[in-house]
Parts: sequence; C-alpha cells; structure tokens
Amino acid sequence: MTGVAATAAQPPMLETRGLTIRFGGHVAVNAVSCAFRPGELTCIVGPNGAGKTTYFNLISGQLPASAGQILLDGEDVTHLPVSQRARRGIGRAFQLTSLFPNLPVLENVRLAVQARQQRGIDLLSMWTSHRGARAQAEACLERVALAGKRHLPVAALPHGDQRKLEVGILLALQPRIFMFDEPTAGMSVDEVPVILDLIREIRQDRSKTVLLVEHKMDVVRSLADRIIVLHNGTLMADGNPAEVIASPIVQQAYLGMAEPGAEAIHA
Repeated sequence: MTGVAATAAQPPMLETRGLTIRFGGHVAVNAVSCAFRPGELTCIVGPNGAGKTTYFNLISGQLPASAGQILLDGEDVTHLPVSQRARRGIGRAFQLTSLFPNLPVLENVRLAVQARQQRGIDLLSMWTSHRGARAQAEACLERVALAGKRHLPVAALPHGDQRKLEVGILLALQPRIFMFDEPTAGMSVDEVPVILDLIREIRQDRSKTVLLVEHKMDVVRSLADRIIVLHNGTLMADGNPAEVIASPIVQQAYLGMAEPGAEAIHA
C-alpha cells in the first residue's frame, strides 16, 4: 500500500485547524483545515493569489495567524517563532535560511550543519575544525550537484545554483517536514531534474512529510500522493491527484487563470 492510503491510519505530523490570516479587510487564508502525515507528499496548487505561499508562511512562522491553530505532533505551535518551529522539525526551503553571499558554498552548508548540532555561536571562526560537519556538508552538496562549486563564493553562483544551495542547506538541517515553495522556479531545463529527483528521494523516507507548492501540473502529477487546492484563500479540493485534477471546480479555477499555460492542468 502506498500514497495516501498507506498513511491514512497514521496520526498527523502537522495539522492546521481553521487557519486564517487577515490583512485589513482581506482574508488571504480562510479557515483552512488540513492534516499532513508522515510518508506523504502533498502538492498545494491553485491560481496566482490563491493563498498558497501565505499558507506556507503561516505554517513556518513568517506570518502570525489571525485565527486557528497549527499543531505539530498534536502540540499547538501557533505562537512559536520560526526558530523554535525549525528546531522542532519544520523546514522551509528558500525562506527558512539566508545565504551568506561572501562565504564559500561549502561553508554556507557547513554552518547549517553546525547550527543543527548547536556547536555554539563562533561558527564562522571555528568551521575548519569540525571534520564531521564538513563531511556532512560535502554530502549535501553532492546531493544537489554543487560539489564542484564548493569553494566558490555564493555571490558568484547563478540564480539556479543559489536555489539548489538553499535546498542543500535545508538538507543539512535535517527537518522532519520539508516545505518546498516552487523549488524549480528560475532554474534552467537542465537543472530541474536534480531538484525533482531529490524531492523523490526525500519522499521515499516514510518518516518525513513533504509539502510542495507548485503550479506546473506535470511536476504535480509526477510527485504528488495528494493534492490540495486553494482558491481565494479557501480550501476547495483535497484528495487523490487524478480525482482532484479532474474535478470540475478545479478545472474552472484553473481555466479562469488569465496567463499562458493555464490550460496545463489538462496536460
């Protein structure tokens, strides 16, 4: 048994209950309730402005909720800061960490390893003395195909490589919940398979939960165990990928997108 059916009996690792955020009179995320279980990759889709990234920001702590709850292993973490959520296992690619542009690629990842190990506050001056952390950092760079650029300063990397490095840093932090927000955006066609293969690899670890915001339906089809659809901040569909994609209400939401590729849901 695989996919959603394989994980349905497990208690949720992460859950949102009535999660809401208002900006003045605008409700950006409207009472969204979802449970995410270990061993499950959930793709979050919807038109531009649907509330996908805002929902991610609420879960990871970048934004405070106006109402509702966020539960991690059944414990309410709604009011915890980003750092404490990260220590408890919520990992957010591209917004959880910041790159150090003037430091080498390897050192950026090594600092993440050492931060996870809580080696102290003098990480920048002491990084060369920790061989174990260096080995782990090298392994992370291998996984994101950046080992050959380990000694380059981050500022010298093209945008696609910087995004791969951010994934490498996320791997170094070893979260239990991986949150990817359009991870291949800005990458060349040749670079995309590296990240997608890595997400597939993470997905094989049935102790991990993966959340993926994505608008490319071919990527969604290839990765998702489950799809949830947000539209105007409201949860409008949740379930098996084939059934959700075929749903008339989802078709209508996507066909209403006035941008190139809106018909990609049919692809």
